[in-house]
Amino acid sequence: MEKAIKKYWPIFLLPTLAAFLIGFIIPFLQGVYLAFCQFTTVRDAAFMGLSNFSRALSDTTFTHAFWYNCAFVAVSTLAINLGGLAVALILTRAIKGTNIFRTVFFMPNLIGGIVLGYIWQILLNCVLSLLERPLLALDPTAGFWGLVILMCWQQIGYMMIIYIAGLQSIPDTLIEAAEIDGATPWQTFIKVKLPMLMPSITICLFLTITNSFKLFDQNMALTGGQPAHQSELLAYNIYYTFYGRSGPQWRGIGQAKAVIFCIIVVAISLIQLKVTREKEVQQ
Repeated sequence: MEKAIKKYWPIFLLPTLAAFLIGFIIPFLQGVYLAFCQFTTVRDAAFMGLSNFSRALSDTTFTHAFWYNCAFVAVSTLAINLGGLAVALILTRAIKGTNIFRTVFFMPNLIGGIVLGYIWQILLNCVLSLLERPLLALDPTAGFWGLVILMCWQQIGYMMIIYIAGLQSIPDTLIEAAEIDGATPWQTFIKVKLPMLMPSITICLFLTITNSFKLFDQNMALTGGQPAHQSELLAYNIYYTFYGRSGPQWRGIGQAKAVIFCIIVVAISLIQLKVTREKEVQQ
């Protein structure tokens, strides 16, 4: 049996490689090429050099979306991970109905982003109108915090599951030894639990950072980039550039923005993984 597997493993691997090549590698390389072109269709592309990138970087809506997105990533990543860890710590105690609470917290993650966006748009606009404050589409600050609230409500339950798995993998003997040595619950958390949770923290930080940068459907449904593109995140700005502006030149500029966006997300994610994995090694 093992000899047969070793002999025919390339045949079993071929469908997966073909799907990865056709579904990801070829479109990705084609997209990178089109970032240097002016085009209306994939087969009608004229090479333009770096002009698309210079116009993308000089677009004030793109630079604003970048800094707006960076602020959103920082706030949402911190809030989601602190919230997910806090809920995980509560639900790993001997409390009745723990499984029900875990299910309730996880359920928002199963709802589509467009649906969540429109639901929270109605809820938050009702609250803002009662408080006599500008609606989400009229105030970029309100739109920012609306996106943070929506993202936290959707993602905290998912991160909670990862943190619960990490907490349950900590040996009881370590916690008992800390208690015998006279450590307080806070000291036990800082000195024992938190270092042992670093693999879970690495995963959760990676997921929250990348998800916050890639956020699109919730942004489109909740604020639509209003007012005047002031609440656009990067993904929605690229979408609007490609599909919302007339003229073939904007397709190339939108594609250049997508390449820049990909480089930014990959670079930040790799830095985060390197930093947090070094912490794991130290522990």
